[in-house]
Amino acid sequence: MAKVSKLIVVYTTWDPISKYVRRVCREVAKEEGIELDEREEDWEFLAKYGEKDEIAGVDIPQVLLQYDDGKIVHVMTRIPITDKGKPDIDKAKNIIKNAIKGEA
Repeated sequence: MAKVSKLIVVYTTWDPISKYVRRVCREVAKEEGIELDEREEDWEFLAKYGEKDEIAGVDIPQVLLQYDDGKIVHVMTRIPITDKGKPDIDKAKNIIKNAIKGEA
């Protein structure tokens, strides 16, 4: 069975949500001991591997996992929001960690 080799985040500097997603990815990568690949506005990568909407457009930021066999899997787009409309950092970390463990 393939193992996760890299956590990938595609972000932008103009979207305020990206800073939260990048922070979460940095923390998870450190905690899980895996490489983090931060890609600024890599639209071609998202078009190939990212989550797409009904007209094949892509949203940003997105988080993906790369396995040691080369397979790339989408994990999360944007960030979960709390009942109060704030970024839910803990939930985002759990989503990514569960995906790393194969529980997504």
